[in-house]
Amino acid sequence: MTTIHIENADCIEYLKSFESNSIDCVITDPPYFIDKLDNKWSADDISNDKKNSHIKHLPKGMKFDKKQVKQLYDYYLELSQLLFDKLKPGGYFLSFSSPRLYHAIAMACDIAGFEIRDMINWTYTQTMPKGMSVTHIINKMDISEEEKSALVEEYKDFKTPQIKSCFEPICVAMKPIGKLTFIKNELNFKTGLIDFSQKVGIGGDRVPANIITTEEYNETYDKNFLIPKPNKKEKGEHNSHITVKPIQLIEHLIKIFSKKNSLVVDPFLGSGTTAIACKNTDRNCIGIEINPEYYEISRTRCELDANYNSNEFK
Repeated sequence: MTTIHIENADCIEYLKSFESNSIDCVITDPPYFIDKLDNKWSADDISNDKKNSHIKHLPKGMKFDKKQVKQLYDYYLELSQLLFDKLKPGGYFLSFSSPRLYHAIAMACDIAGFEIRDMINWTYTQTMPKGMSVTHIINKMDISEEEKSALVEEYKDFKTPQIKSCFEPICVAMKPIGKLTFIKNELNFKTGLIDFSQKVGIGGDRVPANIITTEEYNETYDKNFLIPKPNKKEKGEHNSHITVKPIQLIEHLIKIFSKKNSLVVDPFLGSGTTAIACKNTDRNCIGIEINPEYYEISRTRCELDANYNSNEFK
């Protein structure tokens, strides 16, 4: 029987209590340190306009601040160094990211000692373009109306440099197995080898690929795994978390990179998707969430999940 445990705590402080080589797999969607969405994830520092996903009149992720990238790297390096000790040899550390911040997360894992084994591309199309028109800036310029009109016409098809984002990269890092072969490491720790029995694609006859899509594109793309973004029913009625991942996606990753009855840890549990996915796939899970609101949401989601047993939930 598997056990699910959710802790309201700072993940770095809580993980320090784990024994070395005790975790089989880590799967998480960390804070990206943009627009105050940092490791504290304080609701007081975030705009109340969550419905429109805006912060100070700009969509989340619009601001470009080099300090944010450095803060993310420094924080993730500290976390990665800690997890490097706690994961078993051959254990996988999977981190969701964004196209412009992936390098910080991958480099932090690399410098901490992990091997970067791959990048999984979760592709989707249901996003809004973030590039902004420059018309409103032109209209505020101290020039004649005639000059403004000419500039507006000249730059009507130009926008600020934010290309529509249509994928999330997932960094696949592995703790090195040292001088052991993969089969010997597997026999010692039950980690390292990945499960290719997880057939995917429309016909269910394709091995796992490093592209995962949310909808049918064409014959080539449809050979890869199709996973839609979570709808309101899957998220839960009272789930205010802004980056909920599909349960099916996390289940797919868990099945590939861990074994039944193994221990999966999510340092940034958010609204509890990893915990539900672990329960559904017969994995033990420890989820850590620093934000009290999201901690309660994750507990509520797990309690409402059809496969959830409250006697196992700590």
